Amino acid sequence: MRVGVVILPDRPWAQARRLWEKAEAVGFHHAWTYDHLGWRDLVDGPWYDAIATLTAAAGVTERIRLGTMVASPNFRHPVHFAREISTLHDISGGRAMIGVGAGGLAGFDNDVLGQPHLDRRQRFERFAEFVELLHRLLREGRVTFDGTYYRAVDARCEVSELPLVIAAEGPRGIKLAQKYGDAWVAGGDVTEDVEEWWASVERLSARNPVSTTRFLILDPRSATYSLSSAEYFVDAVERAERLGFTDVLTHWPRESSWFTGSEAVLDEAMAELRRRRPE
Repeated sequence: MRVGVVILPDRPWAQARRLWEKAEAVGFHHAWTYDHLGWRDLVDGPWYDAIATLTAAAGVTERIRLGTMVASPNFRHPVHFAREISTLHDISGGRAMIGVGAGGLAGFDNDVLGQPHLDRRQRFERFAEFVELLHRLLREGRVTFDGTYYRAVDARCEVSELPLVIAAEGPRGIKLAQKYGDAWVAGGDVTEDVEEWWASVERLSARNPVSTTRFLILDPRSATYSLSSAEYFVDAVERAERLGFTDVLTHWPRESSWFTGSEAVLDEAMAELRRRRPE
């Protein structure tokens, strides 16, 4: 079981640098950030760019893998995004992992650009094109593509085995992850009952017997923040493993609002995991 952490891009780099360095030092296998133009009630900022943040993180770390959790078509085009992430992969010495998802039905990322709102079918069709074109650019290096939502004419990209981690929970999305993804990521249902959330995770796991690398995001759909206590976190890691997940993600504790918690709990939880699972 590998354990990762999501660090929101809501701090100036002078403050955020320490978190990325510490993520590697305490033993996280991978570290991620949200790829949004703004997020929920934190939209008024500060809020910084994901790729620039990950590139800076690559410069102050050596081993930990780095990625977006998740990028979406809401404001990205696969041709330019492929350039950005392949550059990150090069700068990091091959440590980049890119999480991608369909994007919300509505929200700041969509509204700020004045785009029309897509229904669920349209949103999935756009995501399917996004993933196919992105995958082809990274694997083939030179692509012409004529879709409903995206076009590319003799687009170029450095060929890369950069892993694509595809977030999907419905039947069509899971098939897309199985076809193009190097890994699959799930988050479970939104619920105030922890056991109901775990039941939804178990159902999701059963829907995808194909993907061998399987990520579970422990927050924020569950009613309990995964780092509310070291005991809860360690139990969640072990429970996810029993359900067939190979990787779990928590969120770095913040002083208020989302993921309110203490770094002391994070330290205790990671120390307990190292004790139980010495490398």
